[in-house]
Amino acid sequence: MGGDLAEVRLWAGELDVLHERFVHRFNREEPRQSALAYMRGLVAPLERKNGWTLAEKAGHAGPDRIHRLLNRIEWDADEVLDDVRDYVVEHLGERDGVLIVDDTGFLKKGICSAGVQRQYSGTAGRTENSQIGVFLAYATGRGRTLIDRRLYLPTSWTDDRARCRRAGIDDSVAFETKVAMAKAMVRRAIADKVPFSWVTADAAYGYSKGWRFELEQADVFHVMATTRHDTVVTRWSIDHPVHDLFSGLPRQKWKRRSCGEGAHGRRIFDWARVEVRPWHREDRRHWVLARRSVSRPEEISYYVAYCPADTTLDELIRIAGSRWAVEECFQTAKQECGLDDYQVRRYPGWHRHMTLAMAAHACLTVLRARLLDTDKAETDPPSSSTSASPKSDA
Repeated sequence: MGGDLAEVRLWAGELDVLHERFVHRFNREEPRQSALAYMRGLVAPLERKNGWTLAEKAGHAGPDRIHRLLNRIEWDADEVLDDVRDYVVEHLGERDGVLIVDDTGFLKKGICSAGVQRQYSGTAGRTENSQIGVFLAYATGRGRTLIDRRLYLPTSWTDDRARCRRAGIDDSVAFETKVAMAKAMVRRAIADKVPFSWVTADAAYGYSKGWRFELEQADVFHVMATTRHDTVVTRWSIDHPVHDLFSGLPRQKWKRRSCGEGAHGRRIFDWARVEVRPWHREDRRHWVLARRSVSRPEEISYYVAYCPADTTLDELIRIAGSRWAVEECFQTAKQECGLDDYQVRRYPGWHRHMTLAMAAHACLTVLRARLLDTDKAETDPPSSSTSASPKSDA
């Protein structure tokens, strides 16, 4: 019991620290305190995290203050997100970080929630009445968390401006594809000087040649999943199907490697790469990477990579495998921080909830990184001034 209490105090203390970074974004004391209470409720062990339960956790007589925070009081969720991103970079930032784009679905009833319609939801694995959010995750050796978010608005919404206005969607908000949203979020990370070396995404985003070209023009290294029907430039063709590159590849070119830990252990596949785009800078290379199932060799996935000339196959595999970090972020943010447990219908309210849930997730991620550092320091053998010096070549 004492350990649980100490952990709760630790969480509360770090939430206070993070809250202090953006408390100036609110003009009055009530929303300042409500934002802190909201985040505390999101990380609390509550079965449901809605306006009533969060208000009860905060000691409020009813959910009015929570509803005002999300729906009526003026504050800019993007400005708060800037402060949260700065916090993440300060505590988790590394030069070899990876930006990961993906979307996730939020099942909803009715037709009033901004962006809702019957559409494919990866969360449900089928077409459901849902909202889709496009997110940007940031992964380093210290941890992984979400640093940007946008609600996808189908044309059934953007073509109906009266419906948009009822949901708090400004007339200036036009239709954007999910790829366009991904581009904007990565551009924002670059403009905000988030330290990273790589971008990766699944085939829904990586198939976009326009986005890959934009990243290459900006000299942003990337490993992007694509489909077997994608084509690339080779010495023999300007429109070469990626799946044809590997059909006659010698067996020794395939390397069995793990691309990281999954829910059921190490994710082991056979990997190979073929160089493409022969006309390029001397210090850069383009590759198509293939990932083949060990148990079902007919199942092959493909990636297009742009990278420094000395990048190894193992490094490309590591980046390709890092894409699963965003799935882990979705899972933990939903389970521990109420990312999908909200009752707002309006467009600003969705972004406000997501921002505060992401702030809570970032806080827990930083705390875990700090605890791992402490555990490592306690288990590392002490250095000794009398330790033997390295052997010389002689």
